Amino acid sequence: MCSIEVKGKGKMRGIRMGATKGGGGGGGERVEKLKSSRTKLWMIRATTSVLLWTCIVQLTALGDTWGPHLLKGWPSCFSHQDSSVSVVEDKVPSVPARVLPPKRVYKNNGYLMVSCNGGLNQMRAAICDMVTIARYLNVTLIVPELDKTSFWSDPSEFQDIFDVDHFIMSLRDEVRILKELPPRLKRRVEMGMVYSMPPISWSDISYYHNQILPLIKKYKVIHLNKTDTRLANNGQPLDIQKLRCRVNFSALRFTSQIEELGKRVVKLLRQNGPFIVLHLRYEMDMLAFSGCTQGCNSEEVEELTRMRYAYPWWKEKIINSDLKRKDGFCPLTPEETALILRALDIDNSYQIYIAAGEIYGGQRRMATLAAAYPKLVRKETLLEPSDLGFFQNHSSQMAALDYLVSLESDIFIPTYDGNMAKVVEGHRRFLGFKQTILLERRFLVDLIDQYNSGTLSWYEFSDAVKESHESRKGQPTQRLVIPDRPKEEDYFYANPEECLQPSYS
Repeated sequence: MCSIEVKGKGKMRGIRMGATKGGGGGGGERVEKLKSSRTKLWMIRATTSVLLWTCIVQLTALGDTWGPHLLKGWPSCFSHQDSSVSVVEDKVPSVPARVLPPKRVYKNNGYLMVSCNGGLNQMRAAICDMVTIARYLNVTLIVPELDKTSFWSDPSEFQDIFDVDHFIMSLRDEVRILKELPPRLKRRVEMGMVYSMPPISWSDISYYHNQILPLIKKYKVIHLNKTDTRLANNGQPLDIQKLRCRVNFSALRFTSQIEELGKRVVKLLRQNGPFIVLHLRYEMDMLAFSGCTQGCNSEEVEELTRMRYAYPWWKEKIINSDLKRKDGFCPLTPEETALILRALDIDNSYQIYIAAGEIYGGQRRMATLAAAYPKLVRKETLLEPSDLGFFQNHSSQMAALDYLVSLESDIFIPTYDGNMAKVVEGHRRFLGFKQTILLERRFLVDLIDQYNSGTLSWYEFSDAVKESHESRKGQPTQRLVIPDRPKEEDYFYANPEECLQPSYS
């Protein structure tokens, strides 16, 4: 408890008032001087009291408004609330102070550095896993490094996409997160003195306790240079699964710039009625990587093949496109997508927001879809070039914008089950099982071929498409578990059922 004291030190010497020889007049003078001194002393004390109380009032007002920033770490004499557990949102002054969770106190076993790999949503899921692993190893996590060397060559840092301060503070009751290593350890890492390794994919949390934690204790700092799918989908303790959800749905908030622009896009769409987000995975890199060339001309096939061979980490080089398509491993083409949307009785008055990069083949490949659904829109057509100027050459920030719009859409339809499709599906389940149509591509391409060959009439084709997707609209369902084949089972982030209501036992 703080207190303020004002102590006056001084001595009043006694003055003998009796008359002395030849000194009667001098005694009167002394009395007057004494009275004057007392008056001055009283005035000084009064003035000091007024000044002190004025300071108290001003400091109280200052502490209420700026305390968490200006007075951070200082005890407050004027408030019963600890300044370390409240912050004021600078950008929205009218919002009440946000109460932060108390810090979790634990013995720090060391420091965990991680380098994420892949696109935005692959990295998003990986960050959730790494936070969870750090929490259960009782280590300090350094803010994850994002991939800058993949196909997209996006130079964005973590803080360019996510609200890094919110990320750190909102998880402080679980794990300590720092923006960088302490200076001594940072110098060691900069000199190359760090143990770096990729953890084994789809590992249980026990693997990290038994294999990774001893390394952290030995080296003090360890660097995990691969983070995609490094924690198993299933068989994990409930608190592990719930923490993965908390990071994903609460701690990973986009920057205010991305959030505000996303809200603007949604508002523009809502002004014109319902809208569907179509995650049309038909960009050049997707086709080159997958080897899917349905509808491409010979020059395009050759270009895609050259690109596939140019990237050594794309391991599969010789690919039979037709066979892969029949097995359901290719994204639907824009022409196939138009057919399926019509078969599902999607109203052509709906806006269709294309959440994707540049479609390979451009307008030639989009012509059929545009004819069937004339209200095709993209962020580039809704916003001014100046609005997107900051995001140019930053594919992850563009993807973040599409992510926000996808969450808010009336229906979300991905044409391929990539990372964005899966993570958005799971997030929409968390938001109340918002409708997500999960296309069964293997079944659909067979129906499409039968319809195109004349084997099926339009009504037979449409009925078969609708019937086969009645149970594929993002409803509550149990996650499919396939022991020892994690790549084939349902992805945790597509259906985090442990975090959803209603739940399944």
